[in-house]
Amino acid sequence: MKILLQILRFSPGAAPKYKTAHHVWLALSLAGLGCCVGVLSLLFSAAAYGKLPGKALFRSYFHSPLLLLLNLLAPVLLVWLFYFLTRRAWAGFLGGALPTMGVALANYFKIRLRSDPLLATDLRLAAEAGDIVGNYQLDLNWLVWLALGCLGAGLLFAVLLMPNGLRGWKNRVFGAASCGALLGVAFVSLFLNPQIYQKTANNSLINPWSDVEVFVSKGCLYPFLYSFRDMFPTPPEGYDEQETAALLARYPDSGIPEDKRVSVMGIMLEAFCDLTDFPALAGQEAVAQVYRPWHELEAQSVSGDLLTNIFAGGTVDSEWGFLTGYSQHDEFRKDTDSYVWYLRGQGYQTFGSHPGYGWFYNRQNVNQYLGFEEYWFTENHYGDLVDPTAAIYNSDHLLVRELLAQLEERIQEGPCFSFSVSYQNHGPYEWTYTAGEAYLTPAATGFDEETCHVWNNYLKGISDTIGAMTELARGLEELEEPVVLVLFGDHKPWGGNGNSAYAGIGADFDISTPEGFYDYYSTPYLIWANSAAKEALGSPFVGDGGDFSPCFLMTEVFDLCGWQGPGFMELSRQVRAVTPLVHSQGLFLQNGGIVNDLDGEQEALVRSFLSAQYYRENQADPMP
Repeated sequence: MKILLQILRFSPGAAPKYKTAHHVWLALSLAGLGCCVGVLSLLFSAAAYGKLPGKALFRSYFHSPLLLLLNLLAPVLLVWLFYFLTRRAWAGFLGGALPTMGVALANYFKIRLRSDPLLATDLRLAAEAGDIVGNYQLDLNWLVWLALGCLGAGLLFAVLLMPNGLRGWKNRVFGAASCGALLGVAFVSLFLNPQIYQKTANNSLINPWSDVEVFVSKGCLYPFLYSFRDMFPTPPEGYDEQETAALLARYPDSGIPEDKRVSVMGIMLEAFCDLTDFPALAGQEAVAQVYRPWHELEAQSVSGDLLTNIFAGGTVDSEWGFLTGYSQHDEFRKDTDSYVWYLRGQGYQTFGSHPGYGWFYNRQNVNQYLGFEEYWFTENHYGDLVDPTAAIYNSDHLLVRELLAQLEERIQEGPCFSFSVSYQNHGPYEWTYTAGEAYLTPAATGFDEETCHVWNNYLKGISDTIGAMTELARGLEELEEPVVLVLFGDHKPWGGNGNSAYAGIGADFDISTPEGFYDYYSTPYLIWANSAAKEALGSPFVGDGGDFSPCFLMTEVFDLCGWQGPGFMELSRQVRAVTPLVHSQGLFLQNGGIVNDLDGEQEALVRSFLSAQYYRENQADPMP
């Protein structure tokens, strides 16, 4: 016991052999604590996505030494860094454990709630994340309590068995600097390296086409650190600024003819999807009744499906795809070329609404960067009309009335482009009881209670939304001025933790198949015109518009209006003819199938399209 104490409680007068033993013990213990924290983060990663076999996935991490190293290296180096900075083992342990477990827990709950992993870009939206999480129920299950217990045990171990630290400020400065340098080198050469990321493929238990499954297959901390590659603008492969500028110069802009200057009103509907697309719900008469007015409006419109990049969240991806024509984009930080700027340059008034806070997704600034002259939010308009919390449940009729009154007033001054984002039906939906009408019951459907509750509460809001949109169409029809209305959903709705309500109706989320891809990513759109617009444009505005990515929706609107538009849109048309899907996961749609490869000429065209997007977003000046 005396020898053990001398090893653990090292003092300057201790015998050399005890000094050596103490340093060995300290080194092994610090490294061991860091490894334990890293392994604990892997446990959370393996358990995050309920669709995958958690135990088998956890074991798979240990089959790849490189993958294991990349998940353990950062917490080990952090433990050592904070040990050198503080000379306290317990402080070193907390310095490595708290950030690592913070990432692990945030990733775990984000995947459980929204089937979406934690990425570095989410750090820019910390305030929004706190607001969103407040609406969900976090399951403090055995895994969370295990983590807390392990952290407590690790802290107790460090306090009782590792009390003395390294003496001498020179040694500590050298050690801290060494750890910092190793972290920096590892971050650049290992964590951000795409070749190493490919080498760590762990696909035996996952669908390699699923972003969330690929993420968890590589652990937690490592793929999170790798996602820092997307924190700053990265040119697409083969990008050349001069070549791209020359390419766009070959496509001159065309003005809107005076006799076809109709106003356009667009509304992106929060979490709007057509549940009758799912066979298990299509046969439910109560569900069909909810969507009947929507289907009648579709019959009077050009309609189809948007093939989005997102599921149950990330709403601005579809929003900004429509407004810019970009299939992918970074965070907008300055005036950026867009279709809004084009319409504004053509003399259109550009404005819109969102009955929520302007700081959410930084829309108060981004909308200005994209060319909107005026935008109403809670802070400058809707706060006097509806509480933002109540707006989640009941605001679409109010939104429609405000938009119609605003358009009637502004349209007298000239053509308008109005684009708004609804807030009603934002998830989550109550899963323990049905608050309104019981469209589905376990007895009548065979679905479990939670599935019925989720979809009942969702359908109640959707029924109200559809009523509001048909009310809007009637109001626009009464106008003498020509107006085209564009309605579309941003993403599929939240469907229970771990997508339980989707599983309850037999949804197929195998996105390698067209059926699974549509189940996961498709939302409806329609383009409707009042009688004055049909007469002005000489078009009936009815029929099948096809299915495509949100970046092609404005192109479809321009085509129906008979507008050539900005030169970039001509390039967009060429790409859509080759593949109407340009997905963030590198997926394309050809001959009714989902593919991840195109032939040489088609691939070159898509690369030119991506380069043009990057150029317009980062190098080009916006339209005047």
